[in-house]
Amino acid sequence: MPTTLIRHALAAAARGWYVFPLTPGDKRPLRGFTDWERHATTDPERIHAMWTRAPFNVGIACGPSGLVVLDLDRPHPGESPPPAWNLPGVHEGADVLAALCEQAGQPLPLETFTVRTGRGGTHLYFAAPSDVVLGNTAGRLGWKIDTRARGGYVVGPGSVASHGTYEVLHAPNPAPLPTWLTERLTTPAVPKADTFTGAVPAAYADVSAYTLAALRGEVETVLSAATGSRNNTLNAAAFRLGRLVAAGYLPRHLAEACLHHAAELAGLGFHETAATIRSGLDAGQRHPRRAAA
Repeated sequence: MPTTLIRHALAAAARGWYVFPLTPGDKRPLRGFTDWERHATTDPERIHAMWTRAPFNVGIACGPSGLVVLDLDRPHPGESPPPAWNLPGVHEGADVLAALCEQAGQPLPLETFTVRTGRGGTHLYFAAPSDVVLGNTAGRLGWKIDTRARGGYVVGPGSVASHGTYEVLHAPNPAPLPTWLTERLTTPAVPKADTFTGAVPAAYADVSAYTLAALRGEVETVLSAATGSRNNTLNAAAFRLGRLVAAGYLPRHLAEACLHHAAELAGLGFHETAATIRSGLDAGQRHPRRAAA
């Protein structure tokens, strides 16, 4: 365990991210280590000296690292969305982000460094904007979405907490924080979910019942696929939905969001899933569905 954690701490530092030790098996800084933002480091020698002492979890100080991290959390057992977010298809922070993207007419910002948290949520790492200083927020973007920036930290990959291990799902360099998200984090008013007209997982007032039924059917097909056939099933589902996208019946962002969620529940890995969904949708869009929807 210490060797694994050292490796992850060094890997984060190699990206220019400032790390510091967290309590073993916990998400909190070491007792007495209160000035963690100033003492976080990228020095390999200091990291090696510290992490050989004990299996410390890895904290990443977002401010010095130039990061803004979206924390898409999952509800605790028995927890339900508040009334403003009690919409069809909205069950966790990832669904809320999909809804916000649809409202803004923006794609899901998935092509960035991504970590699955110990509880099964998602951390999306972004490069902080250079023209504005962002701090931490809790729920400002929506239910189960927090942000960590200056003055905040995240539990880094390799760390082990009570509910599981933090694992890298996708490892490109962090993409710049989308401008529209920066604007929402710096303006006083935050759009509320009750401005949406419907959600699966977001607002699609012009999507027909036929199309939504087709979408649900493809999701169920992926979820019920037998082990060993899931990736092929996902590709076929993406192809069929791509045909509806090309015909103008279904927004591609909605198809992508639902297929990603179904693939995750089916146990498929992120890299394989992203490539399969993209390929299937692209192929389907070359053969538009002509039947009325």
